Amino acid sequence: GALPVLGHALQLGRRPIAFLESLRTVGPVVRVDLGTWPVHVLTDPELVHTVLVGDGRSFGRGRVFERLRPLFGNGIVTTDGDFHRRQRRLIQPAFHRDHIDVYARQMSAQADAMAGSWTAGREISVLEEMRRLALTAVADLTFSGDLAKPAVAEVHRSLPVVLEGMLMRAVMPKALDPLPIPANRRFDTAAARLRRIIDQVIAEYGTDGPDRRDLLAMLMSSEDPETGRTMTARQVRDEVIAIMFAGTETPATTMAWIFHELGRHPEAEKRLHAEVDEVVGTGPVRPEHLPRLTYTYCVFQEALRLHSPLLFTRHALGPVTLGGVRIREGAELAYSPYALHRDPELYPDPTSFTPERWSGSAPARAPRLHSFIPFGAGPHKCIGDSFAVAEILTTVATVASRWRLVHAPGADVREMPAGIPQPNALPMIPLPRN
Repeated sequence: GALPVLGHALQLGRRPIAFLESLRTVGPVVRVDLGTWPVHVLTDPELVHTVLVGDGRSFGRGRVFERLRPLFGNGIVTTDGDFHRRQRRLIQPAFHRDHIDVYARQMSAQADAMAGSWTAGREISVLEEMRRLALTAVADLTFSGDLAKPAVAEVHRSLPVVLEGMLMRAVMPKALDPLPIPANRRFDTAAARLRRIIDQVIAEYGTDGPDRRDLLAMLMSSEDPETGRTMTARQVRDEVIAIMFAGTETPATTMAWIFHELGRHPEAEKRLHAEVDEVVGTGPVRPEHLPRLTYTYCVFQEALRLHSPLLFTRHALGPVTLGGVRIREGAELAYSPYALHRDPELYPDPTSFTPERWSGSAPARAPRLHSFIPFGAGPHKCIGDSFAVAEILTTVATVASRWRLVHAPGADVREMPAGIPQPNALPMIPLPRN
């Protein structure tokens, strides 16, 4: 179905979810052309594991990440090799388990404030509520004091613009980047605004005086234990932007889909509510509750499986053979967690919402070891995955202890293509539990 000049870019741009899912019927390694740019899409989880983990150092970040440099700069999201490993060493202490427990207590208070602001029977936009909450959580992690307010406001303003443009920016031919079309202008303007405001906050942080203990202060002062080097202000800015976006998009979207799925599946909702009542009771959700919220965790896993990231890429640093296919040095590889997680060979009845498939003895559990990779794997696995899990479980349990969320009459919820597919709209009505 490739077209002259455009290749498969039009199909991927118009119906990216359906197109990526269709490739599994072709074979384990499928070549598609985006313009004149060939990409080898991996549809077999074992081959994906080889690229990410088994032979991970033979592959670089790939085109999707390179095309997002106008937003993320030279941060941990877009780099690899020795530089990437050094940056992970500098950032990793912020996501130590002791810090996650502190963050979880803050998240509990924030989620309680959000749930307390709702009015019984009054419609809310769940996606917007979750975005505001996730941004508040990651902003509190990153900044302290009034200096952060302009940056937080700018992320609120720019996030929808960037999410809309990220997928198209990543897959369309690079030659289209300079064209002054509306999508390019919106993306470039939002990226420039964010860089500028974060730069201002960093400059003011250096002269503000108080002894801060937030992530930004940690990034500015951290030293590489092997080299003794610290990050430049520009590097700190790139990492802050990466953390704020990763810490907003994934948790917010996942929480929105969780409430959507619970609203569609009352038996799962009842079981989750019963667990929250037993484990949490009437008080706030605390870090020690989270390991005991086992069914809630299954609900989280299943929602994340159904609504996973759409597309990631890697770049072959040398010639390789994958699935019997010889791939030249410099070739681009891609894989879709979304398509992998809906493969009927891996997940029986893949489009059904079945939290029980994640319980230890469930016969429906995914049979293959490397078939679930929502946070990636190997040296590029998401550095904040523990933070995201704590945030999501805390929020879901906090809301569930007070409210049932039911879909607004006439709501037509559809997936919209993005880095993680978004609900087009998610109007729901909070009803008191008691």
